[in-house]
Amino acid sequence: MASDEAEGLLNEIGRLLAEDSEYPFEPTLLYAQLDHNMIGESIFKELGNQILYRWPVVERLPYALLDLWEMQEGDDRWMEMEYLIRDGRFEVAYIYPDAIDPNEDVIERRERSVLRHFGEKPIIYPPWPPEDDVAEYAV
Repeated sequence: MASDEAEGLLNEIGRLLAEDSEYPFEPTLLYAQLDHNMIGESIFKELGNQILYRWPVVERLPYALLDLWEMQEGDDRWMEMEYLIRDGRFEVAYIYPDAIDPNEDVIERRERSVLRHFGEKPIIYPPWPPEDDVAEYAV
């Protein structure tokens, strides 16, 4: 992966996450799962004694994630990533297939990531949007 291009995309991901101005920008955790023709992003915001799950509100975010994922060369690609924004900085951790238990669901890994970064706090999930409001992306 070309480091300058990857760094630019990582900065762009942070800018896109900042466009969600309804809640404080920091701290924010993006947990993303990517594969061929599949992008799943989950956004969590720490709000005092609870964690808020946010539906992605910026349509360009999955495309930036896909661009970053597709920059990888060869077959040894990361499949999931953690992107944490805290104290004006971001840190990224890539999770490769050999570190993923095939019997474990992504939801379990995602919740473990939230626990690791924000501590044991309840996660508040919003109600499901009506089917007409679910975002669809062309891949």
